This record gives sequence, C-alpha cells and structure tokens, in this order.
Amino acid sequence: MPADHLSATFAALADPTRRAILARLALGETSVAELAKPFSISPPAVTKHLKVLQRAGLITQGRQAQWRPCKLEAAPLQEAAGFIEQYRQFWEQRFDRLDSYLQELQAAEISKKEKKNGRTGKKPK
Repeated sequence: MPADHLSATFAALADPTRRAILARLALGETSVAELAKPFSISPPAVTKHLKVLQRAGLITQGRQAQWRPCKLEAAPLQEAAGFIEQYRQFWEQRFDRLDSYLQELQAAEISKKEKKNGRTGKKPK
C-alpha cells in the first residue's frame, strides 16, 4: 500500500466516531441512517465522516433504490495492520535484547556483591 494510502487510512482511524462507524460495519452492511443513530451529531456530520472513510477506501457505499448501504472494506485495515506488525516485531526484538542485557547486568551485579561479601556459592562446613 503506498504511503499516501496508509496516511489516509490512519487519518481516517484517528477519529473515534469513524472508528465506531467501522466497528458497526464490521457486523455487516447497513444504511447511513442506521449508522447515524448512535451518534449525537447531525446527519451532515455523519455524511462527512463517511466520505472520509470512503476516500480512505475503508468503506464502500452502494445504491439500492432509496437505500444506500455502507460496507466495510477490510483490505486497507489489513495493510495498516501489516505495517504496524512490522514495527511491533522490530520493537519486540529490541526489548528482548534489552531484557537480556539487563539480566546480564543484574547477574554480574549479584556476582560482584557475593564476592564482596565473601560468598563463593559454596556451603559452609
């Protein structure tokens, strides 16, 4: 997915109302009127949110007589998830290496303290 598409996806996901709309559409397609019901915003505001989602490729809107069903499009979300997954793996590896290093430091510090206190790890006779 080109960076400009990713930017559009993340910009669309930045708004909690749009995320709620997507969550509702994950249950199945529905009309604009049904999507607007849970929100205390005007119908034109809902329409603006839908246009942002549509431009980002996150939803499609059909036309069946008077009914305009909206449908979730998963591909942009999957591509955004793939992008995030790359960074999750990168940082997980970094944190694992940091954890190993900190454990080595801690073990060295414990060993140093034991030597200082005269403990060699042997049981007294």
